[in-house]
Amino acid sequence: MPETPKLKLREGDPAPPFSALTHDGRRVSLADFKGQAVVLYFYPRDHTPGCTREACAFRDAFGALRQRGAVVLGVSVDDVESHRRFAAKHALPFPLLADPDKTIVRAYGVWGTKRFLGRTFQGTHRVTFLIGPDGRIRKIWPKVKPETHAAEVLAALETERRGGPSPHGTTRR
Repeated sequence: MPETPKLKLREGDPAPPFSALTHDGRRVSLADFKGQAVVLYFYPRDHTPGCTREACAFRDAFGALRQRGAVVLGVSVDDVESHRRFAAKHALPFPLLADPDKTIVRAYGVWGTKRFLGRTFQGTHRVTFLIGPDGRIRKIWPKVKPETHAAEVLAALETERRGGPSPHGTTRR
């Protein structure tokens, strides 16, 4: 069972700003998406089984996510070239952000100690943040199952669209 990271960010907090190169060499920042919901998902590595399943699930749900007004951004510490190959191989329609200097993963608190097969190491935890159009974190998924996670994100966006409960227990109007 994957470890749950000890996140410092909470639902309702302002999302930390970032700027990074995408898999196709464009520079994007969080500010570019002001006024839109952003699904910012962090994953350990390109070309690994779990990360491939998660990316393909977001790919398959991409149309529905866009219909709900969301932008999808994947982030790992892999470089632009690795992201380019990964996105091309799996026909990913959304940007993958390269964070080789670990600036974004540290700002969001998803870089930390992990354990796998009896080994302890530093790496990226699989965590997703839903950032609202106002730049605040609406929802955090600290434990993600790659195969079903995109459906969870879609459900949360649908709840928000219908004016359902906010992360703080109040109803949006």
